[in-house]
Order: sequence, then C-alpha cells, then structure tokens
Amino acid sequence: MSVKKLFDLSGRGAIVTGGSRGLGLQIAEALGEMGATLALTARKKDELDEAVARLAKQGVTAHAFVCDMGKREAIVPVAEAILKRLGRVDILVNNAGATWGAPAEDHPLEAWDKLVSVNLSGMFVLTQHLARHAMIPAKYGRIINVASVNGVQANDPRLVRTAAYVATKHGVVGLTRQLAAEWGRHGITVNAICPGFFPSKMTKATLGKDLQMIIDATPGGRVGNDQDLKGAAVLLASDAGAHITGQALVVDGGATII
Repeated sequence: MSVKKLFDLSGRGAIVTGGSRGLGLQIAEALGEMGATLALTARKKDELDEAVARLAKQGVTAHAFVCDMGKREAIVPVAEAILKRLGRVDILVNNAGATWGAPAEDHPLEAWDKLVSVNLSGMFVLTQHLARHAMIPAKYGRIINVASVNGVQANDPRLVRTAAYVATKHGVVGLTRQLAAEWGRHGITVNAICPGFFPSKMTKATLGKDLQMIIDATPGGRVGNDQDLKGAAVLLASDAGAHITGQALVVDGGATII
C-alpha cells in the first residue's frame, strides 16, 4: 500500500467533540482534508454552524450536533443520531474539555465534579457506546483522546494551579492505555495526544501573562500553532498508525523534556 493510501481517510466517518473551535476545529480540518466525513459536537449551536460553514468552504462535509459532554444523559442520544446520519463511525476524537484554576487547598468541589464529568466521565460514556455499537462490530476503530501535557506531568504552580484538570488528564491517559489493551483484538487503536501550550480560549489568560516564560522554557522557542496537531491527528486516525496504540504523544516543542 502506498504511503498516500495509508493516510487516506476517504469513506471514513469521524466524530470530533469540542469541534467547533480551537484544537478540535484544527483536527477536524485535518481529518476532513484527508477525506473523512465529519460530525462535530459542542455546546453552542452558533459556533458549530460557523465551523460547519468554514469546513464547507474547504470542501469538507461536516454535520453539527449540539451536546454538553458534562450532561451524561445527553450523550448516548447524540451518539445514536450521529450514527444514523453518518452510517458509520470509524474515528472518534475526544477533544471536548474544561479547566479550572485555583490553589488545591481552595479548589471548589463543584468545579472538581464538573471537570471529572466533562473531561473523563462524558468521554468514557461516548467512547464506550461507539465502541460497542460501531467499532467492535466493524472490527475497526481509531480513537484519539486529546489529553494534555498535564496528563504526563504536573503544572508549574508559578504559571497556573489546576489540580482537577491535571488529575482528569492523567485519568484520560490511563484510560487510553487500558482501552488500547482491551480493544486491540477488535482492530481498534486508542491513543492520546498531549498538547502543550497552544493559543486557545482555555489558555488565553496564562499565555497573556506568562507567554515569554513559556517560550523561554521550550526548546522549540514557541508555543503551538494552527498546524501543529494536524499531522499527529491524521497519523493516529489513519491506517498509517495501525500499529500504534496505547501511546500518549506529547506535542509541545520539547517543553516536557527539560
């Protein structure tokens, strides 16, 4: 098989949660460019509609589905609606997430519960349903969980203090490995992408006050840009990544190696 064919996603159905903006939309653009038909989920319909229109201008077919990943009861009905619309789901990108900044001793428990619900529990509910009803029967699947460098290390408290976020992202990496171990026999790969600092709504405050410190601590001398996750996502979503599973790929310009 040619290398181009290995990366080709034509005919594949893909879901990207939190796909209306930021890193999720960048990943959606990459998968769509390689031929996948997309279903995007997010909480805000207007942002989803804008993303679908943007993708359409790039020649990518995408459908919008409003879903709050923190509301467990809403997830399965949306998953069923997507399966009905696409006819198949080969690729799942679990990108939706939330964060909360506070010293650990003052971290509100309601914020802890919210992050566990969105970052971990909601992701598992969706993944479990799609594995059971789409990927395992098809004996094929590519699952990509967008974790964070905080899935493999703690935050420098001089920058930000995010106990619940770090705990849930470590949970995402652990779950990634366990699902890879259990579902490999079904032809399903499960991997995590762990981005470092990328400009986004979630990182706006930190980059606004500590950008130079972050750049100085990064061997690559910059934060992530609009292209830096695309290649990794396509690799892990395609047949080119068929022998890669249970891995946590850090994309951070080398910041975590120091």
